[in-house]
Amino acid sequence: MTTLISAQSLQLDAGHGPLFQDLSFTVKLGDRIGLLGHNGCGKSSLLDVLAGQREANAGEVQYAGLCRLQYVEQHLPARLAALSARAALLEAVDRQPEQHWRVDSLLDELELSAAADTPAASLSGGQHTRLLLGRAVLRQPNLLLLDEPSNHLDLPSLLWLEDFLRRWQGGFILVSHDARLLDAVTSHSWILRDQRLYRFELPCSRARAALAEADAAARARHAGEQKEIDRLNASSKRLAIWGREHDNEKLVRKAKSMQKRVERLREEQAFVSRGSPWRLRLQGQALAADRLQAFEGLQVRAAPGLPVLFEADELSLRSGDKVSLLGANGAGKSSLLRQCWRDWLQGEAAGWRPHPAARIAYYDQSLRQLDDLASLSDALYPFAPLSDAERRQALISAGFAYARHGQTVATLSGGERARLLFLALSLASYHLLWLDEPTNHLDLDGKRELAEELAGFAGGFLLVSHDRELIEQSCNRFWVVSDGRLREWPDAASAYAQLFTPSAVTAVVEPPLEAGDTPAANGAERQLERLYQLEALLSADLARKPKHQKPQLQQQWRREMGALERELGL
Repeated sequence: MTTLISAQSLQLDAGHGPLFQDLSFTVKLGDRIGLLGHNGCGKSSLLDVLAGQREANAGEVQYAGLCRLQYVEQHLPARLAALSARAALLEAVDRQPEQHWRVDSLLDELELSAAADTPAASLSGGQHTRLLLGRAVLRQPNLLLLDEPSNHLDLPSLLWLEDFLRRWQGGFILVSHDARLLDAVTSHSWILRDQRLYRFELPCSRARAALAEADAAARARHAGEQKEIDRLNASSKRLAIWGREHDNEKLVRKAKSMQKRVERLREEQAFVSRGSPWRLRLQGQALAADRLQAFEGLQVRAAPGLPVLFEADELSLRSGDKVSLLGANGAGKSSLLRQCWRDWLQGEAAGWRPHPAARIAYYDQSLRQLDDLASLSDALYPFAPLSDAERRQALISAGFAYARHGQTVATLSGGERARLLFLALSLASYHLLWLDEPTNHLDLDGKRELAEELAGFAGGFLLVSHDRELIEQSCNRFWVVSDGRLREWPDAASAYAQLFTPSAVTAVVEPPLEAGDTPAANGAERQLERLYQLEALLSADLARKPKHQKPQLQQQWRREMGALERELGL
């Protein structure tokens, strides 16, 4: 298969030392690669190097002439904020009039037609992702570099992204901490760890399992080699002592020879990964009661005095109920948790009832429960009034070195703040948890640990999350916000179905002009391909309910189909 990118001996340094070194790999036409690793290991930096936005400290990257690469940013560039969605797409093709039909067609495919004239700054995070993908696709790449496109997406947008990447006919390198997305759309996995790159021709979950098996084998080899090193070291020391005591030069030489062998074995000893820098833990306690929390006509608002987003009525949860709260961004899921927490702190609950004996904890996605001005040790005290020594030991076990304990919370990164808040919650035991997007700053290992902890949590919880692995592994009830109401569905699949319906249209990447192809022949193929695409668009739109169809676009597609048929002589 055609090689698009070849990298040799790449090394990149950060302020605290090398992020990675001696990375060598190739990317071939059609490769669908998931790039995995702990927070801070250098995944985004590696994409920056491949995109030409950052220079490696050592090594080189070579690109084939056929490589048409596009980098999809994680955030909307500031220069696009004032442009409408349509204008932002047109800018990607230099505002060429002959490309207007492609932009209009893509707006429909991206489900942005209704927001075509809306300033990009006013679009949601999910719409930003679609817009940035659309800009990349318009440049007709055969390789996409995608830096955490699923971050902060609501579930409908996440399902749309998965659907888009399934149908994408080109290749990509995708950085994500969403195992379900990676399993669904990738065939290869690169795991960046210990400054090295581990490559597997497997999707995410199977690749991680294979790496775990390799780690276990490496530990076994390391232990066996260490046993032999210890044996030879002990023998060398005994021979050296005997040689000196008996003035036996032969024994001394043999001891030195054995010591050289020990040094060689140490140099060649199997490498054992340091693994994850911390372990997430939660403690819970069941409360012998019919209900931990009951909703009785709660009107949920983004803030007091604002319009009602939805109403929660005749729903309750008790110990053992692990509830997933689903809905689109802006539906009011986080507002429900914030409103309940505000009522709880004030001791006044309107429209809902907590059990009077329940101990309740709240994980706020903004991570503002931690006092910015407090030291790491002092920030833990409001959650668990432990001794200073106990809090320091807890910080060390969570990967915060002793020298950092006087550091203020404000100086921490988002991932470190999340780790500190989870540590604070783990030091106490609760009957009920309210968790608002707890995976936003967690890597795959952290998500797995959170799923395990929640699945075994003895109390109850309400979870706002768009991570399907977490939802399905830890939840047993599913509530969906839609049409101004909070309703329960029997399982995750039926809950997802309320939020998203897959598209029937194929995401097309134009093939490169191969040797021997004539421009005319290639143009005819493109016209035929466009005709097939229009037929698919029209068929998909006609299959929708009448109120969701787009008659103006249908007429436009039919006119273009007629023109193409005449040009092709059909």
